[in-house]
Amino acid sequence: MEAGLILVLLLILGAEFVNGWTDSPNAIATVVGTRSLTPLQAVIMAAVLNLLGVLSGTKVAATIGKGIVDASVIDLTTVAGAMVSIIIWSSLAAMWGIPTSESHALVAGLAGAGLATAGANALLWEGWRKVLLGLFFSSVLGGLGGFILMVGVYWAFRKATPAKVKGKFRVLQIISSGLMAFAHGSNDGQKFMGVFTLTLVIAGALPAFHIPLWVIFLCAAVMAMGTLTGGWRIINTMGMKLTRLETHQGFAAEVAAASVIEAATRFGIPLSTTHTITCAIVGVGATRGGSAVNWGMTRRIVMAWVVTFPICGLISYFTVLLIRAVTS
Repeated sequence: MEAGLILVLLLILGAEFVNGWTDSPNAIATVVGTRSLTPLQAVIMAAVLNLLGVLSGTKVAATIGKGIVDASVIDLTTVAGAMVSIIIWSSLAAMWGIPTSESHALVAGLAGAGLATAGANALLWEGWRKVLLGLFFSSVLGGLGGFILMVGVYWAFRKATPAKVKGKFRVLQIISSGLMAFAHGSNDGQKFMGVFTLTLVIAGALPAFHIPLWVIFLCAAVMAMGTLTGGWRIINTMGMKLTRLETHQGFAAEVAAASVIEAATRFGIPLSTTHTITCAIVGVGATRGGSAVNWGMTRRIVMAWVVTFPICGLISYFTVLLIRAVTS
């Protein structure tokens, strides 16, 4: 393989590592926030189940690899620009303890780099339609799911004492956190597999878009290593600063978010796991009244989501122009 291809593949793995470092903590934030598991136990569990989630399918990877930008009009520089934008923006946000969406960063990065390479012809509507569906799944269904499931839990255990409820849900929340970690791997983990395979096709290393087994294992392992490095600031933000969570509330948020993510995954819809679990946590908190939610922190997170699209799009756009100016 040429040096340029190797460099771009390393950038993709770097972005996958950042994904595991900054995005995977969202899957385990509530189980740490309720102290059902220690941070180390939760991170190890997330790393293992993220790996298994990545191995569960390739529909989301195909959407990202074939549906966002037209492989016939882009090149390795396009992919490099997109990955640089993800690494820069997500690392900065992690330093501030603000959870960002790697999904939004990825599609925005690909769009900006694609526009710099081939103009509007680089963008494919089919994949973007699924991205818009993902926004609906994550925000509306995530928030409503958390709210409705929490109301159901309150009704089912309306006669139980707080101590009894906490004890019953401690084990259940560990299970639900595992489901959330698996769901994160099944959706978010697949996205960089799709970009990795797209790059191999662009470079001629693969004759057609088909995800090899070694790519699946490689990307899964890199994301798991990223998860193992921590992401404690994001865990603190999601598990302790959005709203005060008990075990039954963490359970409701995780089951709601994991269900939405898994449903989207099976339809090949890429969505933001950060977006989904945050909306589910807010939905759960809202059952105790508006004052139970830290709206100031919620606004900061939402603002980070909003600015992710233009920031990553612009970084990738100008990165491509810079690379072409330097190498021409």
